[in-house]
Amino acid sequence: MIPAKFDYKRVSSAEEALSLITEAGDEGKFLAGGHSLLPLMKLRLASPAVLIDIGRLTDLSYIRDAGDHVAIGALTRHHDVEHSDLLAQQLPLLAKAASLVGDPAVRHRGTIGGSVAHADPASDLPATLLALRASYVARSASGERVIEPRAFYTGFLESALQPDEPLTEIRIPKATGGGWDVQKFNRRAQDWAIVGVAAVRSNGAGGIGLVNMGPTPIFAESATNAWLQGASPEEAAQLVIAEAEPQADLNASVEYRQHLARVLTRRALEAASR
Repeated sequence: MIPAKFDYKRVSSAEEALSLITEAGDEGKFLAGGHSLLPLMKLRLASPAVLIDIGRLTDLSYIRDAGDHVAIGALTRHHDVEHSDLLAQQLPLLAKAASLVGDPAVRHRGTIGGSVAHADPASDLPATLLALRASYVARSASGERVIEPRAFYTGFLESALQPDEPLTEIRIPKATGGGWDVQKFNRRAQDWAIVGVAAVRSNGAGGIGLVNMGPTPIFAESATNAWLQGASPEEAAQLVIAEAEPQADLNASVEYRQHLARVLTRRALEAASR
């Protein structure tokens, strides 16, 4: 498996990256950890003419207290999210979800922004961030814009990001004083989840995110509303597939995924309600 020919550019600043991607247009791709893009290139499912390596930019790697929310730079490694003291206090669900990504080698190299921008419905962090109602900051030559959580994921491996617009920051409302849990079912420890659930509730708000239950990461609105309005975990779990569009594959049928989603949601809500 050999990728198509491409030009490689390593940048030393965000401004240089923006300049190069503006010049490259649809033919350019950003490279950070590479765990999502490089396999697609080897399979010739992605064939960018220019790879712009932003993996060594330090100005987009941070976790900061921003008052009512936590701001995370797009190039922050999964390992740093997992071990952040700030996230352990303010967003423990996200720290736990990051600890379940791949293996230590993946967590030391992969970035939270890369996971989000790749928009894989089988990835843990996009669904977790939906549950946490995170918003996404994108930057281009024309300026900066904030993309609301439900508008970000537009299709299978597709997001609202424009070709010349990298994701720069993730903003997550603080979720303290409530309950949370994450549940995954997979065949082996390092496999993608056949189904995953992230649930959180804090100060009257909350959310339930579903992994691998549709062409995009899923926000389970019906189950979330029922749970926040006082439904039991069992009652809310019965509604969790209302917005889902599960697909059959070699690992599971549609019916099996629906069953797993209900079971894992009930378990997550029971843990988060304690």
